[in-house]
Amino acid sequence: MKGWAEVIKQWQTRVKQWLSDEKRGRWLWAVGAIGVALVLLSSVKPKKAVTTATNPEAFIRETEERLTEIVSSIEGAGACRVLVTLENGVEYVYATEQKVNTDRQQDTDRFTQRNDSESSVIIVEGSDGREGLLVTEIQPTIRGVVVVCEGGDREEIRARVVEAVTVALNVTSKRVCVTKLT
Repeated sequence: MKGWAEVIKQWQTRVKQWLSDEKRGRWLWAVGAIGVALVLLSSVKPKKAVTTATNPEAFIRETEERLTEIVSSIEGAGACRVLVTLENGVEYVYATEQKVNTDRQQDTDRFTQRNDSESSVIIVEGSDGREGLLVTEIQPTIRGVVVVCEGGDREEIRARVVEAVTVALNVTSKRVCVTKLT
């Protein structure tokens, strides 16, 4: 049996001979360059498009479309129409800077303290010029949902629709009304 050093030398010799062919060497370099390019491209992930609607009408429309698709796919529900109402619109929370000024005075028999505070939004340079530094965007709160579907008069279908809507929107069953489509 040959020693490991001899086996390694033989492999090195074979690889050198194989690479000495000019065409093979070029192909190997090309494949290597493509591999490196793919690795680099895979590390640059595009930002996911966030599909949150920035105005209440778009939010309602998107929510109603999704609910219509979900409810109509429930066995026995049939064709349906959905109405969503909101408590409030989209709320934006901006980073703020707060300055507090405390003034203390002590007389012989009493102590007084006055606090003045001033709060301002932190402004940054954005793509559209100067804008507030957005910390978070709070989606609207759903007030209620009305689902009108062909199977809405049957209790078992109504229960399944209510469960699907409450889970999908994280609302209580008191905020969901299901009735028959005429």
